[in-house]
Amino acid sequence: MSTRDAIIHKLREAFLPESLDVTDESHLHEGHAGHRPGGETHFRVYIVSPAFEGKSRIERHRMVNTILEAELNGSVHALAIKAQAPGEAAGR
Repeated sequence: MSTRDAIIHKLREAFLPESLDVTDESHLHEGHAGHRPGGETHFRVYIVSPAFEGKSRIERHRMVNTILEAELNGSVHALAIKAQAPGEAAGR
């Protein structure tokens, strides 16, 4: 299973999102810190879930980071997160 697939699986199970998009942006970071041949080091996550209702942006990021702790302690060097509750997702 690719790192992207593992991230998608974990986020789906934890948050039952209405919308989820995980993009591997490693190719944009070639030559920068944390990049490795083969990619799977830099990701962007866009997620909409009722689990984020009433939570601050920092709380939402912490929730995502907790679920992806193994990946962040392993091969993932950078994770950009846009986490929203339903109704907030008018635009990315």
